[in-house]
Amino acid sequence: MPEQQGETDELFDVKTQFYIGNYQSAINEAQKLKLNNTLQKLERDVFIYRSYIALKKYGVVINEIHGASPQELQPLKQLAEYLSQPNKRESIVLKLDQQISGNIDVNNHAFLLVAATIYYNESCYETALKVLHLSSHLECRALMLQAQLKMDRVDLAKKELKSMQEIDDDAILTQLASAWVNLTLGGEKLQEAYYTFQELADKNTPTALLLNGQAACCIGQSKYEEAESALQDALEKDSNNTDTLVNLIVLSQLSGKTPEVCNRYLSQLIDTAPEHPFAVEFQAKEKYFDSLAKQYVMVA
Repeated sequence: MPEQQGETDELFDVKTQFYIGNYQSAINEAQKLKLNNTLQKLERDVFIYRSYIALKKYGVVINEIHGASPQELQPLKQLAEYLSQPNKRESIVLKLDQQISGNIDVNNHAFLLVAATIYYNESCYETALKVLHLSSHLECRALMLQAQLKMDRVDLAKKELKSMQEIDDDAILTQLASAWVNLTLGGEKLQEAYYTFQELADKNTPTALLLNGQAACCIGQSKYEEAESALQDALEKDSNNTDTLVNLIVLSQLSGKTPEVCNRYLSQLIDTAPEHPFAVEFQAKEKYFDSLAKQYVMVA
């Protein structure tokens, strides 16, 4: 959210690191802060636990957030359980359905973001939008924009981007949202998106998130060598980043790499994130192909 005139956002650096995908730095910056304001302390803790979730350190969140923890932190435990315990996902979603059917505290941004994130992961984009539209919080608007892009509603995403620019044109979230929209639009807009990702990396630090954004722009422009360079840098920063692995699989096919190279990245993706939509869909098609092949063998 934009700062109030005359006020300084003590969590600015923490938020910046979190939004560009530099999660460990976000934790480190947050732990250095000496805050006196209770609300700021709570917001700091929210970003710390969200960073641990992004790093897949779910146990930290599940173990540290308990019944006596502030209400604003409870949804983060729910998200950690959802992501780490697939067998509980159905019951978690059912509980969430009940929660959003009642009175929702629109000022509890953590709950709105967690609820929308879970529905987003369930591909229930319309329900995610239903939750998020209650708030004018900039991050809620950014997640709305992502859901709209997933629904192939670029027209709605462009309107949402305009709303975000009116709230805070200079915010990192607004800049990222602009890059996401331009990346989706393609064509001449790809270069604009590339420059946005590059500028954010230059001002802060190149992260896997920003490097993948640059690589996607390069792939769209058939600049495969530049894309590979960015993705290799991203791989060094996080060897298990699923976006990096998926982009490397796609790039390997487009640039004519040997099947061994593509299969290596695919195997790593399946080992790292067997439930990733790309991995699930590939394995389903592989099984379908094998079953068809057996039918032809039987006929022959």
